[in-house]
Amino acid sequence: MQYLISVIDDKTGSATDDEMAAITAFNKQLVADGHWVFAGGLSSPSDATVIDGRGGEPIFTDGPFVETKEYMAGFWVFEADDLDVALKLAAGASKACNRRLEVRPFL
Repeated sequence: MQYLISVIDDKTGSATDDEMAAITAFNKQLVADGHWVFAGGLSSPSDATVIDGRGGEPIFTDGPFVETKEYMAGFWVFEADDLDVALKLAAGASKACNRRLEVRPFL
């Protein structure tokens, strides 16, 4: 089963050199253990475009969908046998990136 692990932060690109080294080491271990699917950092919410195509013509709006202090600054997608494994992996990810995380299974 796959899980989305969202990195919660209030700054973009704020990882220190030590945090980046820890994230790189963590990612290498994910690959070695067969849990790696994909990961990436995200630009600032101010770079976002919201698209509403529910009506006739789509409406494009600059900026984030919601205004909030904290936002999803990056993510991992893990492959794990069950939620317990995903949570254990996410605890390691939280330690590596020094941020709070949210874990959600894909449907």
